[in-house]
Amino acid sequence: MGYSRTHTERRELNNYDANVMDAVKPASSHILGVRVDPVSQQDLKTEIKRILDAGEKRLFLNVNVNCLNQATEFSWLREFLNSAYLVFCDGYGVKVGGFLLGHHIPERITFGDWIYPLSSFASEHGYTLFLLGAKPRVAEKAASRLQELNADLRIVGTHHGYFDKTRDSIENRRVIEIINEARPHILLVCFGMPLQEQWLLENWESLDANIAFTGGAVLDYVAGVLKRPPRWMTNSGLEWLGRLLIEPRRLWKRYLIGIPIFFWRILKQRVGLFDMSNVLTVSQHKPQK
Repeated sequence: MGYSRTHTERRELNNYDANVMDAVKPASSHILGVRVDPVSQQDLKTEIKRILDAGEKRLFLNVNVNCLNQATEFSWLREFLNSAYLVFCDGYGVKVGGFLLGHHIPERITFGDWIYPLSSFASEHGYTLFLLGAKPRVAEKAASRLQELNADLRIVGTHHGYFDKTRDSIENRRVIEIINEARPHILLVCFGMPLQEQWLLENWESLDANIAFTGGAVLDYVAGVLKRPPRWMTNSGLEWLGRLLIEPRRLWKRYLIGIPIFFWRILKQRVGLFDMSNVLTVSQHKPQK
């Protein structure tokens, strides 16, 4: 599964991907040069099933305000996001930003919530998962918790995220070997942004997995080693504030500076002052990574 396709094969897959996605959902939004697909959790489940039934290999990525800010500054991240098969909204800020630009994003899908219906869906259909990331023993604890909730869930492997991620390092090659021996249907990579995206960019071609998701801190949440804000905050667009109160030293810059910068950029895009010339060509189609 980890072979390199020719340029012709990639172009044919790009056209096929675009036709399939156009048939199942409305036109994508472009927010600060990044394509955001207007999908719901049900849409994700539909696409997962279609891809796995067909034996395909696809990237499902997500964006929040922090990610879009970084994608504005780092062209490699913006291009990688736009190259993914599907990019969904993981944050109320992105949903509001889309609204201000005249786009309808039907649902915010954050992995702190999505991991549970995803696990139930995988259990129901017999799909296998591999959990990669967090500190040692956290992924195993998260796996145990998910299997307590879904007795038939098959988690075929776990590995912590504290290894040398240099592409050709011995540790990185060994992690890839472990994943490929397990051959999961779904690989969940949880290193935090943008490290998880960079790792997938460099290693996706070598991985024997059908679908990869990026999950940030979700393994810490599931394992109970990191507290999540209360439900009333996560459901009302205030998760950023709850997270800031829990981890102020780590997150103050991301939220207190990053959020105003994001909406300033949205305003610039709204009035036509945000330079889209170097990103629209990439985001109009979906090359497969």
